[in-house]
Amino acid sequence: MEIGIVVFPGSNCDADTYHAIREVLGRAAQYVWHEERTLRGLDAVILPGGFSYGDYLRAGAIAATSPAVRALRPYVAQGGIVLGICNGFQVLLEAGLLPGAMQPNAGGRFRCEFVHLRTERSDTPFTCGLAPGQVLRIPIAHAEGRYYADPGTRVLLAAHRQIVFRYCDAQGAVTPDANPNGAMDAIAGLASPSGAVLGLMPHPERASEDVLGSADGRLIFESLARWIYSGRRLPAQSVEAH
Repeated sequence: MEIGIVVFPGSNCDADTYHAIREVLGRAAQYVWHEERTLRGLDAVILPGGFSYGDYLRAGAIAATSPAVRALRPYVAQGGIVLGICNGFQVLLEAGLLPGAMQPNAGGRFRCEFVHLRTERSDTPFTCGLAPGQVLRIPIAHAEGRYYADPGTRVLLAAHRQIVFRYCDAQGAVTPDANPNGAMDAIAGLASPSGAVLGLMPHPERASEDVLGSADGRLIFESLARWIYSGRRLPAQSVEAH
């Protein structure tokens, strides 16, 4: 198993993600510089959190044009799987690999705190080790995490079961008070229709060990490892955002 972690100028969670994969899980990982033009040989690709290119223009907008991100389209079309964490989620939206957009948090403030997530799907490469409805405690750290999609896209998200995680309270109830940024439909994690591409605003790498305050994020990485080692493959697919 080899997981590639893309490094952009401004990434600040690449080393944390590498540690979670390599040291905590004991799995193979390697850094992928943003100028790489091929992702051949990687079992999965992770776009980490941070402030790629300083978040100039819009968060993730410049990184979306980088060679490594452009290489994601053929990579996914051939069955590859991709996880975008926080800024990585923003990059996936800007690149058109997931639908919708990110807006500044409701209230206009940077939010850095633990939140709870409810698992809506357990049949993706990133949630196959979780149970439907399982609640995870994972931190966020973002200023632009308020997910938005137009009404037509919102209908498609429901039809294709693309909402993977929602913000909730500790008991799993989705309430306005549990939504830290005002995201539409409390969306914290969104996937492509097949589940091959997942964007997640909270940081699982920052909750991969008990010493960090929670090890719930490790379950997402363990799901990914289980999926890869099981030999399960997603069919070749279009990667246009739905």
